Amino acid sequence: MLQAARPVRNRPGTGLAAGAALAVVLVATVVVAVGIGSVHVPAGDVVDVVLRRLGVPVDGVTLIDDRIVWQLRMPRVVGAAATGAGLALAGAVLQSLTRNDLADPYLLGISGGASVGAVAVIVLGVGVGSLGGSAALGAAAFVTALVALLLVLALATGRSGDLPPARTVLAGVAVGQMCAAFTSFAVMMSGDHDAARRVLAWTMGSLAGVRWLGAGVLVVVALVALVGIVAHAADLDAFAFGDSSAASLGVSIRRTRWVLLVGTALLTACLVAYTGAIGFVGLVVPHVVRLVCGPLHRRLLPLSALAGAVLMIWADTLARSLIDGQEIPIGVVTAVLGAPLFAYLLRRESRAR
Repeated sequence: MLQAARPVRNRPGTGLAAGAALAVVLVATVVVAVGIGSVHVPAGDVVDVVLRRLGVPVDGVTLIDDRIVWQLRMPRVVGAAATGAGLALAGAVLQSLTRNDLADPYLLGISGGASVGAVAVIVLGVGVGSLGGSAALGAAAFVTALVALLLVLALATGRSGDLPPARTVLAGVAVGQMCAAFTSFAVMMSGDHDAARRVLAWTMGSLAGVRWLGAGVLVVVALVALVGIVAHAADLDAFAFGDSSAASLGVSIRRTRWVLLVGTALLTACLVAYTGAIGFVGLVVPHVVRLVCGPLHRRLLPLSALAGAVLMIWADTLARSLIDGQEIPIGVVTAVLGAPLFAYLLRRESRAR
């Protein structure tokens, strides 16, 4: 198995070079991805539209280019970048905290809880106040994801207030299965084939409904998570040697584990509420980044965020452009891209032993 928490040799200078390269790739990816679609927009025109929107005088920008680039595609691409960054961050943290190579952002039953809210809106017709459409769906998914999180924490917390990783994971699996059972039962009993199709599409993930408000929320959430998690980079490094060693290094085991587990769960809940459950990004990206820069979290975390952003943008671009007039669920694309890569990583690790 891949060793998420195994200390390996430090690689000085790799993180800075990789970070600069990934930042350049991310900017180029945004420009190119915004131009791809049923109406092609050259990269130069994309840059002109963005500069004009930022207040730089630019000639030759047409109204239709401005609408396509700034109002339709740019918020979706920005939202995809923030979602990919957040999922990769959550995956990296959970793999280190639980010392589980297969940990991903949905390990704590968050996606299962969010699916209950989505089904309540789609199948059962339950509204959320005066909200309608995608807003009601996102609000319901977020609320039920938080309820699932509270249930997991209640099941996993010991009498002393500790939050053991193994018990937390088991509680997450149990709550997730319970939520999945409710979702399946509700869809089956509804008898509405269109609702069943919409539930399936939501559970596979989509960024089609992201506009500037949603993109802004996703960016703020991802940035806050990045700053907060990077602040605990040294603590995560200490967890690689086990709880006893981390405690001897001055790490508050209980407090740190509570903060990071709850923080990543809230991050995941926010992402799932807007995009649905998108797999493999949080699982694969941290492993790939470790191969390049090593396990030190002050490099691993920001590089994972950048790599996750790039991967998600391209996955979403493929999802909306591979088939004319039809959008593929983004979870299908990330699975097609991520599963072979993860299989390669497993094979590479087995040969190294």
